[in-house]
Amino acid sequence: MPPAPETVEIDFITPRHLAGGGDPAWITVPLHRACGWSYGDDPLMPRVLLSSPDQKALLRLEPDPDGQWWTLHHAAEPDRPAWYASFGARTPVELIAAVTDTLTGPAPAASAPADPYEPLRKMAWAPSVGAPGSVSPDGTAYVQRLGSTEEPGAWFVTATLGRDRPVWQARFGEHTPAHLVTAFTTALADPRPVPRTHGSLGLPTRDPSIVTRQTTDVHAVHVAYALEDRVESLAGRRTAPPASPSCPPWSPPKSGRSR
Repeated sequence: MPPAPETVEIDFITPRHLAGGGDPAWITVPLHRACGWSYGDDPLMPRVLLSSPDQKALLRLEPDPDGQWWTLHHAAEPDRPAWYASFGARTPVELIAAVTDTLTGPAPAASAPADPYEPLRKMAWAPSVGAPGSVSPDGTAYVQRLGSTEEPGAWFVTATLGRDRPVWQARFGEHTPAHLVTAFTTALADPRPVPRTHGSLGLPTRDPSIVTRQTTDVHAVHVAYALEDRVESLAGRRTAPPASPSCPPWSPPKSGRSR
C-alpha cells in the first residue's frame, strides 16, 4: 500500500477578525507575481515596499510597535484626491487581501453603488450605541465613519476584546473608494473561518467563549499549494471572471475537532 499522505494540523478560527494576522505572503506574493507589482526592500530594515505597475499605489509593510504595520497609499487621479488605507499588525491578511484583490481587479461599473455598511447589515450587525456606526453580534468589532452626511470623513474599523483591550484597527481615508471599504467590510462580516497553523501565537485570545478553533488534519500538499492556487486565480482574472481568492481552497471537514 502507498504511504498515507502527510498531514498538518490547521486551526480554523471564528470570528475571523480575532484569528491573528496570518502570513503576509498571502498579500505580497500575489501582488508581485499575479498583479505585476514591483518590490523593494532594505536588508538593514525589516520592511517591504510594493508599488503598482502604474506607480500610483504603494504598499508598505513595516513593523511598528506604536502604529499601523500595513499602509497603502494611492496617488491623486483626475476624479479623486490621493487616499490611503492602513492596518494594524493583527489585522487578518484575508481582510487586507480583500482590499488589494479589489484594487487590482476589474474596475466596478460606474453605476454600481457601494455601501460599506450593507454587508454588515446582512450579517445582523447592529447600530452601535452612543455613536454612529455598526457593531458585530458578539460585540468584538466596530465600524464607524467620522464626519457628517454633508462632509463624510475617514472610516475606522476596530477589533477589540473590551474597552481597554484593542486588538487591531483599520483606517481608510475619507477619499478611499467606497468599493474598497466595502470589500473590507464584506470580508470582515464573512462567517467562514480562516485557517492558521496550529499552535500559532497570533491569536489575541484563546477564550473558547469568544474564539472557536476547529483543529483539523489537512493534507500537507493542500497547505503548500494554497498560496500558489491563489496566485493562479488572481492571474487568471485577465482572461476570466474572478473567483473569491481571499480564503484558501480548503475548508474544515464536518468531522474536524473543535477546541
